[in-house]
Amino acid sequence: MAKRRGPPDEVAAILRELIKALDVIDPANGRKVGDAKYGVYAFFDYDDEPIYVGQTTEQLRVRIRRHLTNQRTDAVAMNVLDPFEVADIEMWPFWDLDDAWQQADNREEKAEVRERAKQRLNSAEYSLFQNVLAASEFRAVLNEKPPDEAQTMDLPSSFRCRIVPTDIYRRRVHPDIRIAQRAATIARLADVISRRQVKPGLRATLVVQAKRLLHLAESRLDELD
Repeated sequence: MAKRRGPPDEVAAILRELIKALDVIDPANGRKVGDAKYGVYAFFDYDDEPIYVGQTTEQLRVRIRRHLTNQRTDAVAMNVLDPFEVADIEMWPFWDLDDAWQQADNREEKAEVRERAKQRLNSAEYSLFQNVLAASEFRAVLNEKPPDEAQTMDLPSSFRCRIVPTDIYRRRVHPDIRIAQRAATIARLADVISRRQVKPGLRATLVVQAKRLLHLAESRLDELD
């Protein structure tokens, strides 16, 4: 019988860094940030461009791993988010909501915490989306559907970590590698669109990806010239 092999070395190395990132300790309370039940998060590419924003009520650790280990989140399944492009993650845990959930003694109290969490996280995700949008060179993020408009708020302290080891980062940051990868992502996304009746948001994401590819290709040409 053939020996069962694990993932390729590069994938395994990135997964180890991802676990380290999710295990980072919040000095304010000594807890692992990835263990926060409630929170918002953002992914950034090799140009420090924001590429995805989300929220979770099931632990930052669980939700982020689903995205980056291809466990069938909608964004990955539809080729909106390419895990290959994620260099950094940033997390905003809401520990007060975690504490409220732990202290809830009955169904009614837990329902109240869930409703409060929903409102807070919607505001947090919308605020984060607006923040990264303003910082983006393209004034765009790859979310197929932007967060619903909500009251903006000040976000709690965040924790940002690079999840790509230095040696792999040096290889992947090369523009020619990224151009090829991004072009392949666009091709897969276009294929999804050609085979389904999709919402306009997915077509808008295709346009954003095309603009990102054009910018990267033009920058590379300028560099060579």
